[in-house]
This record gives sequence, structure tokens and C-alpha cells, in this order.
Amino acid sequence: MLSTTTRPLFNSPLTHFTPRHTLLRRHSLTRRHSLSTTTTTTQIKMSSPPSTIEHIVLFKVKPTSTSTQLSSMLTGLNSLTTLPNVLHLTAGKLHQSLSPTFSFTHILHSRYATKQDLANYSSHPDHLSVVRTNVLPICDDIMAVDWVNDNLNGPIVVKPGSAIRLQLIKLKDGVGEREKSDVFEVISGLKEKLAGILQLSFGENFSPGRNKGFEICSIGVFTGVDDLNALEGNLEIVKEKDKVRDFIDDLIVVDYVVPSFVQSASL
Repeated sequence: MLSTTTRPLFNSPLTHFTPRHTLLRRHSLTRRHSLSTTTTTTQIKMSSPPSTIEHIVLFKVKPTSTSTQLSSMLTGLNSLTTLPNVLHLTAGKLHQSLSPTFSFTHILHSRYATKQDLANYSSHPDHLSVVRTNVLPICDDIMAVDWVNDNLNGPIVVKPGSAIRLQLIKLKDGVGEREKSDVFEVISGLKEKLAGILQLSFGENFSPGRNKGFEICSIGVFTGVDDLNALEGNLEIVKEKDKVRDFIDDLIVVDYVVPSFVQSASL
């Protein structure tokens, strides 16, 4: 799988860590219902619910795929944002991958209010049709993770032009709950140490089977690519990473810039 000797925390594979979401679970806040359905939908789209379900899919597109096939895949995936209960969805080409073992090329990121909403999305005929018709025929590899984020601050919809750093962590065999909590603690403290970070979402994968053994997941949302570039060489991040380096077996770190429109089909 991935090698442990990658780059640093948020600016390397160990950049996003957080205290176990189960340890930080907050009591749900009661949300006022709007009088109109339209207003209610808008409010849900604009602000984070008490807990948020994060859904990430990574794709490795075949190098032999045509621009037409890739365009159809991205158009189909982005069209799924109109499905019921999808709070946010974006799909596109990765800005860069910092992981030497896996060579994913594209990403889908979406958010839901509940696990059932995610399940309904996954089983929706339109979703299944896009996957069967536009995704599977042109992909060599696919992996997916899902987690509950109980402390997401800010809007549920990630603004176009924002830069996202995704980090997935695979722990060594034999690592216990105490060590896992230490990893989450490191991740949770990163928001105070990272300039330009707008949101930090983290948690433990709850959908085994397509996660390739990666169980700790985190996303950092930044204003733009310049903020990601500024992470390189951040000594604070390196120091935090060193605290849990011995617990980590493998890392996946990828960057993605949220497009303002469906991307052109460039491999």
C-alpha cells in the first residue's frame, strides 16, 4: 500500500490530524424550521448541521480514456448535486497528489446531514447509472471513505476556488485506542497552527470495504492554493507529526481546488 516515508503533516501526508470524533461529539443543536421549503433548503445548504457526513471518492482514470469519456464522467458526477438531501457535491481533477504509492487522478467530495441520506444517495438510480455508465468503464482504481464530523464550522458548501487537502491515515497493526486518540489529538490541534485554513473536518471511516485499510480521515479547506504552498516547511506541523509518526503505516494526501464550473476533460 502507501509508504510511511512521505512528506509532512498538512504539507505532507501527516498534515491533518484530529481528536477522535467520538471523543468530541457535541450535543445536537435544535435548528429552527423555516416557513418556506425554499428558505429551509437554502439554510441547510449555507450552514453546517449539528453533524455532517463527509463522503470522499478517489478515482484513478485510465490513461487511455478519451477527453469525451472524462468529460462525461465529470458532468455525470457533478449532476448528482441535484439529488435529494445532497448538501454539497463537487467532483474534478486533483491539483496534486503527495502520495507515491497510489496515483489517483480525480476526486468527488460530498456532504450529507445523516448516514441515511448518504445511503439514499448511494442507492439512487441516477447515481448508480452514472457509476455504471460513466465511471467504471474508464477507471483503473477507486476508493471511498465516509466519516461523521461533529464540529464543522462555517458553510456546508465549499466555495469555488477553495483549496482542499485530504489526508487518509492507515495505522500500524497493533495500534490501540490510546494511540489512535493521540493521532486525532494532533489533527485537531492543527487548525490553530495553520494559516489560511477555513475548515477542519475529521473522523473515523465508518464504511469498510472500499477504504483500503485507511481509517482516519481529515479534510482541510483553505482559501486557495497559495495557502497550501505555504504549508511546505512549516516547522510546527513537522513537530506535531513527529509525535505520532511511529503509529502510522501509510498515508494518502491529495490536494483539490474546487472548480467554479464543471472542468474540461484534460487528463
